[in-house]
Amino acid sequence: MQEYLSKYLSYLSIERGLSSNSLISYETDLNRYLKFLQIQKVHSLEEIKPEHISQLIWRLREKNLKANSISRNLSAIRGFHKFLIKQEYSSVDPTVVLESPKMGRKLPLVLTYPEVNKILEQQDVSTFLGLRDKAMLEVMYACGLRISELIGLSVNDIFLKDGFIRVLGKGSKERVVPIGSEAIHWLKRYLLKARPNLAKQFSQNILFLNNRGRKLSRMGVWKILKFYVNKAGIKKKAYPHTLRHCFATHLLEGGADLKAVQEMLGHADISTTEIYTHLDTSYLKQVHKEAHPRERAK
Repeated sequence: MQEYLSKYLSYLSIERGLSSNSLISYETDLNRYLKFLQIQKVHSLEEIKPEHISQLIWRLREKNLKANSISRNLSAIRGFHKFLIKQEYSSVDPTVVLESPKMGRKLPLVLTYPEVNKILEQQDVSTFLGLRDKAMLEVMYACGLRISELIGLSVNDIFLKDGFIRVLGKGSKERVVPIGSEAIHWLKRYLLKARPNLAKQFSQNILFLNNRGRKLSRMGVWKILKFYVNKAGIKKKAYPHTLRHCFATHLLEGGADLKAVQEMLGHADISTTEIYTHLDTSYLKQVHKEAHPRERAK
C-alpha cells in the first residue's frame, strides 16, 4: 500500500500546494498507519475496517498522545481514504463511521507588550549579527510572520517606501502585510550595514542570512528568539510562533478589527484568528468595566 501513499503525497504537494513541513507530518502519520495495518495482517485496501483505525487510535491514547495529535492522525487517515475513493483505488471508506476525539482548544502563550519590548532591547546592534537579529525580530513582531515565512523572505519582498512586505504563506498563498516605522528603521540599517557584510556570492536575494551567508533555518531562528527571551530574564517558555501570537493579541487589544488581523496573519478561516480574542482576561475585565452600563454607573 506504500505506492498509494506516494501518490497521495504527490497529490498533496502538487495539487494542494502543501509545504514540506506539512508533507513530512502527513507522511509520518500515514506511515504509522500503514505499519499498524501490516502488523494486523491487512494487505489490501478493501480489507481495512473501521475497527482497525479504532484500534490504532486506542493504541495512540495508550501512548499518552495528546488529543490534538490523535485528531491530526485521524484527519490524515481520513484525507488519505477520501483520495483513494476519488481516484477509484478503493470503493470503501472505513473512516466515515468514526468520530474525531474531543479536543480542547489550547490557547497560545502570549507575552505582554513590556515583555516583548524587553526582548527587543537585548540585541547588540553594534555587531552585524546583533543588527540582523534586531531587524529580524522587529519584522516578526511587526508583521506576525510564521518562522517559515520569515526565512523565506527575499530582499525583493521588502517595499520600504510603501511600508509593506510581500509574504508567501501556507499553500503558497501570497499576502501583503504592513511593516510599521520601527521595523522599517531597523530593516534599513540591516540592509545598509549588516547584510552586505554577511552576504556571499551564493547568497542570492535571501533577506536574513546566517554567519555563513546562507539562509537561516527554522531551528536557527527559534534558538535566536529563545536566546533573547532568556537574556531578557523572561521565565515564560518561548515557542517558534511566540511573536506571531503577540502580534495578533496586541493588535486586538489595541482595538484592531478581527477581519483585518485575519488577513494579516494569513488565516484561511476566521475561527483560527478568534482564538486570540480569548487570551487576555485582564484586558476583557477592563473593557467590561469601561463599557458595561452597570460598571459605568459606579
